[in-house]
Amino acid sequence: MLRILAGIVGGLLLIWLALVVALWAAGRRDDPLTLRETARLLPDVLRLIRRLAADGTLPRGVRVRLGLLLGYLALPIDLVPDFIPVIGYADDAVVVALALRSVARVAGPAALARHWPGTPAGLATLHRLCRLPPP
Repeated sequence: MLRILAGIVGGLLLIWLALVVALWAAGRRDDPLTLRETARLLPDVLRLIRRLAADGTLPRGVRVRLGLLLGYLALPIDLVPDFIPVIGYADDAVVVALALRSVARVAGPAALARHWPGTPAGLATLHRLCRLPPP
């Protein structure tokens, strides 16, 4: 019984470690300036996510993804603890960026522009983060 429990815990630890490495690799593809700009955009991005999630014209899958993202951001427990240097805080930015890229592919840049509460420069940064053409 102890061997089974140790195997399960070891397997979960390996999956977690693989996820941390994947988040780290995804974050490295974005230049550090983008991650800093993303942190500055956080209030506008949160309002955008809420507005997109409430838009009944978007497909249900998009709204579900955004609801899960909001739930993840609201949880006090992160995939990577915040006390770990660099990737501790970057994991939230990477998760948001990956979710927004997925949503932008389905919903389209027009939906992002329609619901964007911030400045045009902020929207341009969001487009760069989502790897969309400039607005």
